[in-house]
Amino acid sequence: MARKPKGRDISGWLVVDKPAGLTSTAVVNKVKWALEAKKAGHAGTLDPEATGVLAIALGEATKTVPYITDALKAYRFTVRFGQATNTDDAEGEVTDTSDARPTDAQIKDTLGAFLGEIMQVPPRFSAVKIDGERAYKRARDGEDFEVAARPLWVEEIVLADRPDRDTAVIEMTCGKGGYVRAVARDLGRALGCFGHVVTLRRTWSGPFDAGDGIGMETIEALARTPGLDAHLRPVEDGLADLPMVTATPEGAARLRNGNPGMVIASGVDYGEECWAAHDGQAIAVGRFRAGELHPSRVFNR
Repeated sequence: MARKPKGRDISGWLVVDKPAGLTSTAVVNKVKWALEAKKAGHAGTLDPEATGVLAIALGEATKTVPYITDALKAYRFTVRFGQATNTDDAEGEVTDTSDARPTDAQIKDTLGAFLGEIMQVPPRFSAVKIDGERAYKRARDGEDFEVAARPLWVEEIVLADRPDRDTAVIEMTCGKGGYVRAVARDLGRALGCFGHVVTLRRTWSGPFDAGDGIGMETIEALARTPGLDAHLRPVEDGLADLPMVTATPEGAARLRNGNPGMVIASGVDYGEECWAAHDGQAIAVGRFRAGELHPSRVFNR
């Protein structure tokens, strides 16, 4: 018989302002311990040296993780020109150098090619899988392999600052699956001078903003106290990008059992994905059809 997970049945979102030097998994594990939670996960990995929004889902909020993963995200990062590295960031070994440096105008003109739907090759040192094995493991083992390009939607990308001729600060808003390190690498190549990321911060992710995040020091200080619970945000925040419908009392009962239930909807198209609320709480996510919600996810609270 499988053992039941230990911990509290606690649900919601904790928005963490991740510091540099920690993996996303390490932050999740710390939050899970601090809240004594049975279940926890994050909505979008940050590299260990990256900082900013890491949204941690707890309990029933883990069912809304895909909607945050799919949401737009914003990054502010610094590119160092004149050097390419094998990891596309400052942690790697320098593989190519150049004395060329771009002007502000050249950077702005080149950034235009990174707007909209682009094809991006993830870094060789990344978590993408190649024949079932992580790319970074193959790279560490010195294997020769190719990483396939994949589509990325870039909503906005601008030159935000130019501290000196060697560096540029870029701000980018993009969809899921983007690698900022790859953007810096490809920008350097397009400018004919090479480039890599030296600092990276995720400023917001879907409805979650870095300014609202709490630091690891606060998590440590409030661990296993009601004070940390007070920082939790509702499960419903993970559904901010979906339209809401209201379940009737009878519909709510049916939805809680995983069956189609009657809802009151306004401005929702047939077949559109939405979430149903009853008494102020999300009870299910599904497709709206002819006055009913056909659930794909049910919240047990």
